[in-house]
Amino acid sequence: MLDTDFFRRWMAVTAATVDREADRLTELDAAIGDADHGSNMRRGFAAVNDVLEKEDPRTPGTVLTLAGRHLISTVGGASGPLYGTLLRRTGKALGDATEVTTDQLADALGAGVAAVTQLGGAQAGDKTMLDALLPAVEVLGTSFEAARDAALAGALETVPMRARKGRASYLGERSIGHQDPGAASSALLVGALVEAAGSSDGSAG
Repeated sequence: MLDTDFFRRWMAVTAATVDREADRLTELDAAIGDADHGSNMRRGFAAVNDVLEKEDPRTPGTVLTLAGRHLISTVGGASGPLYGTLLRRTGKALGDATEVTTDQLADALGAGVAAVTQLGGAQAGDKTMLDALLPAVEVLGTSFEAARDAALAGALETVPMRARKGRASYLGERSIGHQDPGAASSALLVGALVEAAGSSDGSAG
């Protein structure tokens, strides 16, 4: 079972990973965006860390809804609303349970991804964060490692795609050949589940 401490670790590991990878995310964004994705994500998850320490949420759902709310308020551009919606909707789907299974997390994250799809109007193949998140959600119930690998593969698969949503879509054919920064950061979020679980097989509940 995944308890509140697990979800706090997930956010903490994500913050540390984003901090470490921020320059790479910004480099990716420099090619097809505003060159601020890394710094925005670093600032946002640092704020999430701070608020989780101050407010001490008591349920998994509260951890994620609180995190999502602060990402919306601190991350610039489109990433704040998209990541904030992802985590808030996932948290809402988890409800008031004090522990959840991996399958329940997979279902809840699926609801979060659906909310992102609705908000941004994107779909698979549009060269967005969804290209990492959708395949990850499909296999999350199997193991966190499987979800991490699927997200990483999905992010890499955005390289030959032409962007159809967001700032990168303005570049048309010139967006081809570059990895989508949102897909890259989404893969970091999913991959952080593995370290948060601290187990060799990534399964729980």
